[in-house]
Amino acid sequence: MSKVFSSAAEAVADIGSGATLAVGGFGLCGIPDALIEAIAATASTGLEVFSNNCGVDDHGLGILLSQGRIRRVTASYVGENKEFARQYLSGELEVELTPQGTLAERLRAGGVGIPAFYTPAGVSTPVADGGIPWKYSTDGSTVEIASPPKETREFNGRTYVLEEGIRADFALVHAKLGDTAGNLVFEKSAMNFNPLAAMAGTITIAQVENLVEPGEIDPGAVHLPGIFVQRIVHTGPQDKRIEKLTVSDAEGARQ
Repeated sequence: MSKVFSSAAEAVADIGSGATLAVGGFGLCGIPDALIEAIAATASTGLEVFSNNCGVDDHGLGILLSQGRIRRVTASYVGENKEFARQYLSGELEVELTPQGTLAERLRAGGVGIPAFYTPAGVSTPVADGGIPWKYSTDGSTVEIASPPKETREFNGRTYVLEEGIRADFALVHAKLGDTAGNLVFEKSAMNFNPLAAMAGTITIAQVENLVEPGEIDPGAVHLPGIFVQRIVHTGPQDKRIEKLTVSDAEGARQ
């Protein structure tokens, strides 16, 4: 059966309400924007997302967020999205914040069948001790759901905290180059989280800028083997967005 789908809409058609999604990208670099926009055109809601960040107000995952499609987010950075902050503080959105490296390893662990692992990141902080607000009440005055304490254990005189691997129903990723067998090549910072998110998905959907036949990619250049990818959409060149624009006046003063 061919892995190539004719459109992003066809590739995401069975992502229903309540699905869990591992989404690649870093800031606005390497995000699967065409796949996200295709989901936005469906009626799916109550989605749970695992991603480094949640886009910006009008782009990437921020589109689904602004439409009220996302129920819960596990992320490490959310500072560029005002709507994200508003929904979280008003009790509309459940949020699990986790250290960035821990999130990356949780995705990788889920992808290779490791249910949990120990890490020193977060020991002796609320990450391990619990109490981080996951969800506020709708009036924003009280914490409705707080993070539970996690198991800790000592190895060679040092304390570590147990973190669980992540598996998602679907993974959405963006690649610079892919072949019809699903082998992918990512460009520069798009390597951040895209391969890991792809590994964590039960069904991984890749949008690729350039699509070639098997054998046309040097095996040594493959970043993610096709065994992790079930669906491919050829979307062409990506519209590059600047996450934060900084300019200078004639005298070099920052604006």
